[in-house]
Order: sequence, then structure tokens, then C-alpha cells
Amino acid sequence: MAKSLDYVIVTPARNEAAYLELTIQSMIAQTHLPLRWVIVSDGSTDGTDEIVQKYLSGHPWIELVRMPEREQRHFAGKAHAFNAGFERVKSLSFDVIGNLDADVAFAPDHFEFLISKMGESPRLGVAGAPFREGTFQYDYRFQNIENVWGGCQLFRRACYEAIGGYMPLKGGGIDHLAVVSARMRGWQTRTFTERVCEHNRVMGTAEHNGLMARVRQGKKDHAMGNHPLWQLFRVLYQMKFSPYVIGGLALGWGYAQPLLSRRKIPLPEDLIRFVRREQMLRLRRFITGKRISSRQEPPVAVAHASPRG
Repeated sequence: MAKSLDYVIVTPARNEAAYLELTIQSMIAQTHLPLRWVIVSDGSTDGTDEIVQKYLSGHPWIELVRMPEREQRHFAGKAHAFNAGFERVKSLSFDVIGNLDADVAFAPDHFEFLISKMGESPRLGVAGAPFREGTFQYDYRFQNIENVWGGCQLFRRACYEAIGGYMPLKGGGIDHLAVVSARMRGWQTRTFTERVCEHNRVMGTAEHNGLMARVRQGKKDHAMGNHPLWQLFRVLYQMKFSPYVIGGLALGWGYAQPLLSRRKIPLPEDLIRFVRREQMLRLRRFITGKRISSRQEPPVAVAHASPRG
């Protein structure tokens, strides 16, 4: 029988009053509750704090931490907020730490299921589930099952500490880099499609809408170290989706701007090499449909990918 693991959750929340209560209700309903859930209000001004405070007295395992107000919204703030939450729980004895966004809902057995999977596999460093936005959901027959969506990520504590936590990058991608860093250090990472999260805000719309969100994503792809050839196929693939053609072009333009200006990628060189090696192996497999020999594989195998992931 797999060992039962104890876990804690940290939720960075900045002006999430429109969605946070759904997340709280989902968390309270869990069949396996965390030792502690720290909700870090990252300078919220919209009533986020008041929503959390309604639940504190009846649920002593929930804690509210208030961060100072700041003018700009950026992803480095999320990393700093998460680190503030980690400081509140690091003295506790736990096996798994989770990052949970404040705009996500899920079934009552969501964490019990994911924690059980981590208990079954000591090498599993990061686990999560797919997300659904309305009627949209990735088809994981064609997506990389080793990518774990950043809205709800569970890290084995040893894995989280080995990668040094989330890297505070203003341009975003901190959750993706954490998963890649885990694989680079030999941990397994896995999305379990038996469960799903409901994402109540469309990704990329917190600051931008429409084509600007695609341009911003392209800039983030460059900052994540994406190989230019991988990005070309990613742009072509995105042209199949609304807004047709122009959406892919916006993604490509976003990537091209920092590339043409020779902007330095803000990642360690070894991580960039690992990212690009994984992408080229996945692209080769996607094009040829052939299994690549183990001598050509990264430390942990990559499966079922398309340039969308």
C-alpha cells in the first residue's frame, strides 16, 4: 500500500474576488485536506481579503497572509507571494507542497487522487491535472503528458527544494520552468488526465485580451528559451485556432521582437540547452512518428507532444 502523504497548499491571489470563493469552496470540500492552506493576498484591493476572512474561523487550517500593495501586475509577483506562503509552512512536517491559483475549481477527491499517485511513485516530483475553460480542453492524446499546468501543481518537497522553488520572472512562465527544472534534475513530472480543473478565467486575460495575449505569449516563449524551429511549428499550429491565421502570426511576432533585438534569455545556459533538446526530440517524434532511442532521450522520457504544448 502506498504511503499516505501530508501536503500543504499556497495560493497567491491578487484581486481575485470574482473567482476566489469557488476555489475556497472546492478546497473545503476535499476528502483529503491539507495540513495548511496559505492564501497570500498580493496587494489586493478588490475585497479578496474579506472573502478569505469569512472562512478563517471555521477552518483553522486556512491562513491569510497580506502582501503590500504594488502598482504593477507581473508574474514575478506571483513567485514572491508564493515564497511568502512557503515561509509560513516550511517549519511544518509535510511531503508535498502545492501551488493553487485562486481562480480554479475541482472535484472533492482531486487532491486525494493526486497525492495517492505521488505516494505510489517516489520519483514523481511534480503532479497535476488538465484544465478546462468552458468547452475547451487540451486533447492529451496529442499533448505532452509531462507538462503540468501551472494553475494547480503539486511538488514533492524534496523536488521543490532541489529546484530552488519558483524563479521570479516578470514575463511569466515560472510554473513551466519549475516543471522543466524538475525533469532536468531527474524527477518525473506527470499530468493525470483522470481528473480535471475548471479554470474560471481564460488564460492570458488578466492583463491582455485577444491578439495582445498572443503577442505576450510569444514574448514569453522567447524568454522560456524556445528553439526558433520549435516556435515556427508552434506558430503554424496555432493558425488552426481562432482567431485563425492572425492569432498564429501574433504569436510569431511576439517571439520575433526579442529575438531580432537579441534580447538575452533570462535563464541559465544549461536550462536553455535542456529545453531546446527536449523540444527538438519532441518535434522529431511528432514529424516522424518514430520512437527515439534511449541514448538520445533526455533524463526522463518525453511523450505525446505537439507544438501547441
